[in-house]
Amino acid sequence: HVVQRANNRVPVMAGTGSNSTAEAIELSLAALNAGADACLLVTPYYNKPTQRGLFEHFRKIAQEVPMPHVLYNVPGRTACDMLPETVEALAQIPNIVGIKEASGKIERFKELIARCGSRLDIISGDDGIVIEVMELGAKGVISVTANVAPRAMHELCKAALNGDFAAARRINAPLEELHQAMFLESNPIPVKWALAQMGLIKSGIRLPLTVLADTYYEPLRKAMKQAEIL
Repeated sequence: HVVQRANNRVPVMAGTGSNSTAEAIELSLAALNAGADACLLVTPYYNKPTQRGLFEHFRKIAQEVPMPHVLYNVPGRTACDMLPETVEALAQIPNIVGIKEASGKIERFKELIARCGSRLDIISGDDGIVIEVMELGAKGVISVTANVAPRAMHELCKAALNGDFAAARRINAPLEELHQAMFLESNPIPVKWALAQMGLIKSGIRLPLTVLADTYYEPLRKAMKQAEIL
């Protein structure tokens, strides 16, 4: 559905990660066959592989699925942190082309860019630090805020990629409160509520997530108005 709707206007990157290597391969092949341009592979959750296990997991998927692969490190959600030396080793595999780093640590970005920034696109997974890490050499953000303010996030990243960080900060200023509000409850609870308020989707969310608690309605509305999306 997404490939058809995008209709080659933008690349489509499918989230195909799993804590089962075999399942991640199956999902990635399905994405390839559906016409996706790349796959996004989260580190295995719950089973806590070693760094060697992480290397072998991603190496095996890359071998089996001939398309560009973007790694995704988000230890706050997976209880698994892929270290820079492991990423550096994986960067030697030709079809591993990037990493979404969502540790939120500036020092982690510095190390990743120093180790493998010439071989991998280093991409922020956190809206709140995107300008800082792009100044270090990151290539952009896989964004939560962009679900509700896509044009602003696009213009922010475009300015930063062009080296105009003053413009990027001007664009970011009215978004700062929104970046925070997107996590008033677990993402994507606030995103779904905001999109419903904008008339873009129906209200509701699948269990085990629940609809946004009413105590957060006004703070999120305030942030949306400040960002001029409501």
